[in-house]
Amino acid sequence: MRSFSAALLVLVLLAPGPAAAQASFRVTHKVERTTATHTVLAGEVFNDVAADAAEVYVTAEALDPAGKRLAQGIAWVGGVRGRGSEPYTVRVPFVRGATRFRVYVSGFQLGFGRSEAP
Repeated sequence: MRSFSAALLVLVLLAPGPAAAQASFRVTHKVERTTATHTVLAGEVFNDVAADAAEVYVTAEALDPAGKRLAQGIAWVGGVRGRGSEPYTVRVPFVRGATRFRVYVSGFQLGFGRSEAP
């Protein structure tokens, strides 16, 4: 039992925190189309670590020239295998004044069922 506790402690100490785990993802995006009510973004989520990720969500934010968030949309991606990628699409409400978008992984479970939400 003692060796199990020691091994568990080592795993906890070596486990990356939220910022490090978030850094294990890369997200690409491009504008697919814009209508009078929303903009559709499409891209891929890349998982750069060996552990599979489950329950992956991306958040897309419409930003003004100063970087202020004007609108946002959230999409469920699902699972992303370790060292793999998955496509996604997300709808963001159309807002005048938005000049760019920021897209990032906003929630996931990585390996051992540990949940992260930055």
